[in-house]
Amino acid sequence: MSGKHSAERRRLLVPLIAGAVAVAALVGGAVATVNLSSDPKPTAAAGGIDASRSPDERADRGDRPVPSADPSESPQVVASASPSKSTTKSPTKSPTMSPSKKPSTSSAVTNTGTCQASYYASGSKTANGENFDPDGLTAAHKTLPFNTKVRVTNLANGKSVVVRINDRGPFVSGRCLDLARGAFVTIASVSSGVINARYEVLK
Repeated sequence: MSGKHSAERRRLLVPLIAGAVAVAALVGGAVATVNLSSDPKPTAAAGGIDASRSPDERADRGDRPVPSADPSESPQVVASASPSKSTTKSPTKSPTMSPSKKPSTSSAVTNTGTCQASYYASGSKTANGENFDPDGLTAAHKTLPFNTKVRVTNLANGKSVVVRINDRGPFVSGRCLDLARGAFVTIASVSSGVINARYEVLK
């Protein structure tokens, strides 16, 4: 009986021993893994330089990122450009000159006619009380109001003069105006004495 019991115990111990060996192997493998993952070399404090590396291999030289030389990565400065002024000059318009109109005197004429005109150069006073000026632009008429303006035109040469009525006359048949000598010589020669003239009474 004792031999039989001894054989049974051995059969039970074999699985137990095998299990223990397996557990020990697993524990040993885990310990070895932890030891391998730890860095055996002394390191400096976080953020420091590894003294075990050569100067050319240190992170402050070899591992430092090199600034990018790509101009597209550099900040772009965009200058706001003010709107450029156009340098094209608009064509300068030349001033349009409207044709000058000669003042119309036809509307200012109240009466017109033809007659003979003569001149005189003597006298002291005119009919309106003025001192007679033989060289003035005045004339005598029988009925026109004093200070009336009359344009007298010599029909022979087209010359005209405007005179102011300040006297009465002439009292000769066929003549309607007697000009002061100064007015007469502007349109005719004194030697002619009498001319055929057109008169225009102005306002």
